[in-house]
Amino acid sequence: MSWGALYTKLGGVNKHSTSLGKIWLSVLFIFRITILVLAAESVWGDEQSDFTCNTLQPGCKNVCYDHFFPVSHIRFWCLQLIFVSTPALLVAMHVAYKKNGQKRNMLAANGTEKVDLEILKKKRLPITGSLWWTYTCSLFFRLIFEGGFMYALYFVYDGFKMPRLVQCEQWPCPNKVDCFISRPTEKTVFTIFMVASSAICIVLNVAELFYLIAKALIRCSSRSRQQKHPYSERVTRDNKKNEMLLSSSTDSSSNKTMC
Repeated sequence: MSWGALYTKLGGVNKHSTSLGKIWLSVLFIFRITILVLAAESVWGDEQSDFTCNTLQPGCKNVCYDHFFPVSHIRFWCLQLIFVSTPALLVAMHVAYKKNGQKRNMLAANGTEKVDLEILKKKRLPITGSLWWTYTCSLFFRLIFEGGFMYALYFVYDGFKMPRLVQCEQWPCPNKVDCFISRPTEKTVFTIFMVASSAICIVLNVAELFYLIAKALIRCSSRSRQQKHPYSERVTRDNKKNEMLLSSSTDSSSNKTMC
């Protein structure tokens, strides 16, 4: 599946997400996927060809490169973006499932027009009930994947800074060999930019998670108040209605008296 197809799939989720979710999707595609597609190949294209070591021992260069670059940065970030985007696809499938159920109910209601189905297709579903749980779980998985991949990148490459010189003692190198990485400063800047974009996505996911939890707590508290005091609220509404009726009858009687 291409990145364009992934954007089309996630675009359906964007319609049913919160404002923070829309910002997260924009950051994901503009600052991560677009930059990765447009700039990653030019920055990391010479990753192995320009990795030079001061030895002519056969196989030494390949072994040292595999030791210091066990996973390509480009493939690592592609894998990260796929894992981070997968929970949003689960939300899209849940939305499609709920809309199909509503569509079946409308068709079973005898003679539903095509216009009603188009309205249902464009309708934004509220993030409540089972959809709230799916959306919240997707945020948890996004945070886990983002944090896990950032830690893995830091652990595998021993930090986010690309060194200029690495020393290798792997077999079949005859002794300690000095190896040089091409354009380490540019690769360091690119790595820090991708890590910063991932950190921004983590902050947005945390903010959206707290926002959804706060809205759910507000809904639960209002529902519990309605269940605890249904009679008092109904009496208050009736009193207000009676006061309005009494005031209107008083005004009409005063008008008649004046006449």
